[in-house]
Amino acid sequence: MTLQDSESGEPGAAIPTHPQRRDALGKFCFIVHVLPLLYVLSGWAAPWRAALIVYLVFLPAMFLQWRLNGGSCVLNNIESLIRTGRWRDPQNREEGAWLRTMINRRTGWNLSHAQMDATINAAMTTLWLTALARLLPWP
Repeated sequence: MTLQDSESGEPGAAIPTHPQRRDALGKFCFIVHVLPLLYVLSGWAAPWRAALIVYLVFLPAMFLQWRLNGGSCVLNNIESLIRTGRWRDPQNREEGAWLRTMINRRTGWNLSHAQMDATINAAMTTLWLTALARLLPWP
């Protein structure tokens, strides 16, 4: 298997050029990852005030979780814990790069870690501000 865009010390830096087949646990974890992604992308459109407030708390909490966990999602860590008995698995290429890996597999775009961070941060900020604008009363 050839690896691209490998930068030492960067979690999930190398993206496999040939996608690997997922086992049942991998498929389950993938679905569990997609659900919060769908919520992040669509939660700003919630018609209820309480739902918008939950969304406005959820996005910064998710961002903070990434930062406090070394750029890795706790969902990847749980999968690693189930598979290896360790919180971190250096062999798991998606740990710290789940969305980046998915984008690469679907589009062939090989975004760097910094490009992916900038894209995610811009998208989350835009979605959060959109939800806030919908929540605040307008004169």
